[in-house]
Amino acid sequence: MSPIETIMRTAPVIPVLVIDDAAHAQPIAEALVAGGLTVLEVTLRTPAALDVIREMSRVKGAIVGAGTILNEADLRASLDAGARFIVSPGLTEPLGRAAIASGIPFLPGIANAGDIMRGLDLGLTHFKFFPAETSGGIKALKSLSGPFGQCRFCPTGGISQATAPEWLALDAVLCVGGSWIVGQGCPDPAAITAAARVAAQL
Repeated sequence: MSPIETIMRTAPVIPVLVIDDAAHAQPIAEALVAGGLTVLEVTLRTPAALDVIREMSRVKGAIVGAGTILNEADLRASLDAGARFIVSPGLTEPLGRAAIASGIPFLPGIANAGDIMRGLDLGLTHFKFFPAETSGGIKALKSLSGPFGQCRFCPTGGISQATAPEWLALDAVLCVGGSWIVGQGCPDPAAITAAARVAAQL
């Protein structure tokens, strides 16, 4: 099993985290791990994101990765911050080659057949289907998984607690990405742990 597949099979839901304050990082990570979600994607959408990755990486049991990787500079910064995997919203050849050369588990975003073929040309078979709902939803991914039966996916974007089970029922889907587990602002660890427990049972 490849390192990225191992990560994708660790839990059914990967929390997609947008965190503005690095002081919130450890309490959020501890609450998620306590609820059974150990693979955490910290998106590079805030100035604090790299510090958040550093702080969360100190939490026992947490497998912390960086999301919203757009280019090689983002990749390098995330590696320096201690990210153990990276996720991108799309796939370009320069980023793909740099990620593969770095050796870090890499989950690039795809939305159509051309994207998948570009990934396959680079030797990649595991992808984030993004944005999942607005790219045609379950019907679209079912159609794509026909000609690309060797590929496995983590749909992300517009997925909720209610719709996640439908996605996870697909053979080609190993996990889903979800932003519903952790809200914005000051974290409520008890609520996060409770939401994580429910998600971990999906």
